[in-house]
Amino acid sequence: MTDRPRFFDDLAGMAGGAISALTGLRQEMEAIVRARIDEAIRALDLVRREEFDAMAEMAARARDGQETAEARVAALDARLAIIEARLSGLENAPKP
Repeated sequence: MTDRPRFFDDLAGMAGGAISALTGLRQEMEAIVRARIDEAIRALDLVRREEFDAMAEMAARARDGQETAEARVAALDARLAIIEARLSGLENAPKP
């Protein structure tokens, strides 16, 4: 049985260490880039898409509620006008 030269074991160990170091470096670079982009977004007063969509949905609901309230007020105004007309008719009617 021949022993494998120690040189190849050392080379494999160095390659494995280099790969893990590069992986850590890549993760660190991604974190730095992500932080810089977030800083730029905050500096420009930009909003994320999720925040924009949430606000748009909230505005749509508010608009729907306002339209419903306006319709209800219009119906109540119409009813009030009818009641006032009837009261006016009763006040102007000849007294027996």
